[in-house]
Amino acid sequence: MAARLHALTVLASDPEVLASFWGDLLGWERSGLDLLPDADAPMRLSFEHADLPHDLLNQIHLHLTSYTASQEATVARVLELGGSHLDVGQLPEEAHVVLADPEGNEFCVIEETNDWLAGTGFLGELACDGTREVGVFWSEALGWPLVHDEDGETAIQPPEGGMKIAWGGPPLNERPARNRMHFVLVAEDLGAEVERLVSLGASVVARGDDIEMADPDGNEFRLRRTPPSSPAHP
Repeated sequence: MAARLHALTVLASDPEVLASFWGDLLGWERSGLDLLPDADAPMRLSFEHADLPHDLLNQIHLHLTSYTASQEATVARVLELGGSHLDVGQLPEEAHVVLADPEGNEFCVIEETNDWLAGTGFLGELACDGTREVGVFWSEALGWPLVHDEDGETAIQPPEGGMKIAWGGPPLNERPARNRMHFVLVAEDLGAEVERLVSLGASVVARGDDIEMADPDGNEFRLRRTPPSSPAHP
């Protein structure tokens, strides 16, 4: 059985502030420094302390939709909660709005007319910097079908629908020594799952209570044993 996506971990200098910001914005139930997702998202958001520079774009950023609230209302809510506008070189004719959370992590509020995220929830997509190879890897690693595979760009989605994960293809951005966000997978048989993921193109970085691994693009992720209470929430 394929590993399950358990969390997207966000490293932060003040995880309490970020957990409050994202919990209030997404409306997700909070448990400590974890945000437990609504029915449309396949994983929780977890916040951990780490002092990392933020002088490069993140390898992952969130796309929020405008189906349940207008783009204008969501932008106003972000600013009210302590977020800010961000210029990453977007063009004037582009309809999405680029914002930053209180620690400068970029994310976008997608326009109402965007059809790509139709059928997803408020958190519609994780937009990632990455090659086609890494998109295919994650499709096989999670058992999620490819819903887009064109010109080096890929996207996957759970079989039951909901939030997508997409990779933009080359050219890739400069990558920091350590990403500020990484995936956490869970599996019952860690040994067998490590072997399977390595056969798909991953590598083992370090072994401990969690096994730190890297995908084919070198982005770190963690594999841990399925927690006993995990069926109730991703």
